[in-house]
Amino acid sequence: MQAIPHLRVRNLSKRFGNFTALGDVSIEIARGEMHCLLGENGAGKSTLTSCLSGYLQADAGTIEVYGQALDIRSPMDARRAGIGKVFQHFVLANPLTVVENVIAGSPQRGFLPRTAATRARLHERCRKYGLSLDLDCPVGDLDVGQQQWAEILKCLNTEVDLLILDEPTAVLTPQESVQLFSVLRTLTGEGTTVVLITHKLDEVLQCDRVTVMRKGRVIDTVEAARCTRDDLSTLMVGHATSTPRRGASSPGAPRLVLEGLSASAGRRPLHGIDLTVHRGEIVGIAGVSGNGQKELFEVIAGARRATAGRLLCDGVDLTNHDPGTISRAGIGHIPQDRFAEGLVGELSVADNLMLGRHRDPVFSRRGFLSRKRAEAFAQDCIDRFAISTRSVHTKAGTLSGGNAQKIVIARELYQASKVVLANQPTRGVDVGVIESIYRLLLDKRNEGYAILLASDELDDLFNLCDRIAVMYEGRIAGIFDATQVTIAQIGHLMAGGAHIPPAPALQPAPCLKDLP
Repeated sequence: MQAIPHLRVRNLSKRFGNFTALGDVSIEIARGEMHCLLGENGAGKSTLTSCLSGYLQADAGTIEVYGQALDIRSPMDARRAGIGKVFQHFVLANPLTVVENVIAGSPQRGFLPRTAATRARLHERCRKYGLSLDLDCPVGDLDVGQQQWAEILKCLNTEVDLLILDEPTAVLTPQESVQLFSVLRTLTGEGTTVVLITHKLDEVLQCDRVTVMRKGRVIDTVEAARCTRDDLSTLMVGHATSTPRRGASSPGAPRLVLEGLSASAGRRPLHGIDLTVHRGEIVGIAGVSGNGQKELFEVIAGARRATAGRLLCDGVDLTNHDPGTISRAGIGHIPQDRFAEGLVGELSVADNLMLGRHRDPVFSRRGFLSRKRAEAFAQDCIDRFAISTRSVHTKAGTLSGGNAQKIVIARELYQASKVVLANQPTRGVDVGVIESIYRLLLDKRNEGYAILLASDELDDLFNLCDRIAVMYEGRIAGIFDATQVTIAQIGHLMAGGAHIPPAPALQPAPCLKDLP
């Protein structure tokens, strides 16, 4: 007799106005299975899991756990059924410690929080899973990788047995990602069911089965062991994909020059950064998250003050100028967190595309903004950058991560005329969006732009960059020709190695599986 599935979804539908986010979705997931939901940004994955976890209510269809139909109207209903979700964008109170965040996110028995018992339980989980996490540290002082573990521990503390993870490795280093999957396999071996949303195909292939979604519908459910990366890419986007890669280049004169740049504010001080990016060149910044990449980009963009050194663009000193001046000088900035730093979620798509340009004579006459011209510009961006949105009036905060990222990229590429600062441009987006971002950046390189690119995805750096600089503890540990260094060598410096180790054959590695 066939076992009753842990989760069965039948004909689930969800609409937002005239837009169908889910259309008759049906899926079955077995107990102890690691099941991946794969699809382009906006395919319906997050909507489906939000319905399962009580953050949205479906319009039609049924959700069953071990054969029992559920009426899930809130996250508390989902937790009573043993379903918990860890979101891509953290739901943590930064001033509170890890223990306090876990207590705040857990149902309480009695009037007083059981702080000691919770701390002991978390210590045991950290010991069991090999986690190094200061439980009494405010989460705002932790790096993003540690914050991800705090989110997962918060969810596990509610004693869920069906754990939903939305892009859990988007902010993790390759080594942390390996550790996460080891923990997930431990959990599934103990009977916990894991539902994983990820765009990273190497991770998809580590799951048991994969359900592919497109435009709110299930396309197919396949066994991961019988698939290749190309198979999954084709199922996801509906056609074969190819990863654009840099070609030969002849960089021109220095365009962006950093001389002894230092900054004391922020989580990671900067110490004497010397770096030059030439016209028609992409220079990558490799480094474990929290080693000064964010601070460096903010100093260049005018959002953080330098305490020493100089910033030059085409020979003009822009040190400690405000962001408006930096932007008018031709420097565009794609920040690492699109929702917190790149968008105003309550504003429309059109208004977000217009940010910083409201006084531009193209859109403003005698102090009055032409909504007609602004909306025409927004529609042009939507068409050119393939932004999936119901209209130019849709609130940006309601869009999927990939489409939100496209808004930021479209705005900054339109405004930039000399330099593009791209910090984590492919974080949490699907293979189709990554292909689009690659092409856009390579086109700008070929037009003579100087591009500074920071990415946790080493594939990005080796596919796109002419040179790669490694950052460690706020310093440049080394700068290398991307064709003459390997992922393993870069990883050695990222971990704090003093010197780059020799390699028998210096070839750029095509993907992260080359890591030791």
